[in-house]
Amino acid sequence: MRIIGGKYKGKSIVAPRGLPVRPTTDFAKESLFNILNNSIDFEEIKLLELFAGTGNIGYEFASRGCSQITSVDLNFNCIQFIKRTNKGLGLHNKVIRSDVFRFIKSNKEKYNFIFADPPYDLYRIKDIPKLIFSKGILENEGTLVIEHDKYTDFSDDNYFKNVRQYGRVMFSFFNFNA
Repeated sequence: MRIIGGKYKGKSIVAPRGLPVRPTTDFAKESLFNILNNSIDFEEIKLLELFAGTGNIGYEFASRGCSQITSVDLNFNCIQFIKRTNKGLGLHNKVIRSDVFRFIKSNKEKYNFIFADPPYDLYRIKDIPKLIFSKGILENEGTLVIEHDKYTDFSDDNYFKNVRQYGRVMFSFFNFNA
């Protein structure tokens, strides 16, 4: 995996074998950031990265100037990898080991961009937007993006805005103004 834009563009991030992750493909990530580059000011963003895995999306935001990043994952080895990578890049991102659903329920902070990359077969995947919006952790002008496969359809969610497909990867966008 590599960082595709910004200050760290071209930097390779090599995750150790055995991490239970499925990093967002470079093709999908580049397509997503082409959309985001035209719609957000990265330096003004407070990012929450849920099901962070390798921290891949957080590094892309940091590379573009985002300095308020919180990465949440339950896996100890993923958390350790993100901490080491942040240190290697000179980043001071917040890294939290927690069950994502428990974190959302107890979190008191607000974010203006939330990215969730859950396991595609997560049985509670459709609960993610409902929980985020009901707990009020997304700012009113904020955006939630959930990465998923073609077998998950969020179009019936009240806050669903649109979906974009890049290869086998789908990104569903949500906001208050859907």
